[in-house]
Amino acid sequence: MLEKTLRMNLLFDFYQSLLTQKQSKYMSLYYLDDFSLGEIAEEFDISRQAVYDNIKRTEAMLEEYESKLKLLSKFEKRSELVAQMKQAIESNATPEEIMSMLDSLEKLD
Repeated sequence: MLEKTLRMNLLFDFYQSLLTQKQSKYMSLYYLDDFSLGEIAEEFDISRQAVYDNIKRTEAMLEEYESKLKLLSKFEKRSELVAQMKQAIESNATPEEIMSMLDSLEKLD
């Protein structure tokens, strides 16, 4: 569950601007503020089922955006390459090794 929450928070960070205001608010309350479905339902005067359905649809939309745009995937790969480059520089890697990592970094875009 923690992995899913972390993934949804990251996807929300990347794709929040593509969501409606209502979708964004529900996701923010549920994932960022740790509200329960009941608390969100009470806040908006709707049923828990309506909140649940909206959150599930929004999760699916975020996953669909990621499958098409791959912003999170590219971010994770970019972060990994930067960490490898830092380690390579600290361990006195050859310029060719560092250039190879830079090439990989450039190919992500």
